[in-house]
Amino acid sequence: MALDRLLENEAQAEIERIRADARARAEQIVADARAEAQGLVESRSRVLDKQYQAGLTRARSSADLELNAARLSAGEEGIAQVYGLVEQQLRDIGRLPEYREILGRLLNEARQAVPAAEVAEVNPSDVEILRSLVGDLEVRANPSIEGGVRLVSHGGKSGITNTLMGRLQALRGQLTPEIRQLLTGE
Repeated sequence: MALDRLLENEAQAEIERIRADARARAEQIVADARAEAQGLVESRSRVLDKQYQAGLTRARSSADLELNAARLSAGEEGIAQVYGLVEQQLRDIGRLPEYREILGRLLNEARQAVPAAEVAEVNPSDVEILRSLVGDLEVRANPSIEGGVRLVSHGGKSGITNTLMGRLQALRGQLTPEIRQLLTGE
């Protein structure tokens, strides 16, 4: 039981580290986007002041619209970049020495949901690791599974997939507003 808690705590710590890395990258993207947007605004203002002093109000309105569009575009692109970075880091976790423990925790959680599992499916690159973790289940390679495990029971009629990428997808709805807020500063 203590090992399960330890593994769960380590998985949570790894998830928090990934989130912290994603937040740091998001903050950097925001800073870069703000600097670029500020540079664009200042440049346009100087040109407009020199050419059309009489149309200053209209030019500022146009620049504000462009800034908002750039922020919106940067926000959506930034969100996509943040998720892309996080997904790449999740794919790279398989190379870490701690991955065996992470896979073990994912397996244990899946076993709690499907205690009568007959087969464990895992990415072909993780087959040997999984075999060393289970002795009572048939282990199959499944290239569609990345960073986790799928347990199957009742002759394939029921099962559960427990992967890091699946967890990210489950949290995406909660994380996206936070990421957007970091990127846009709103």
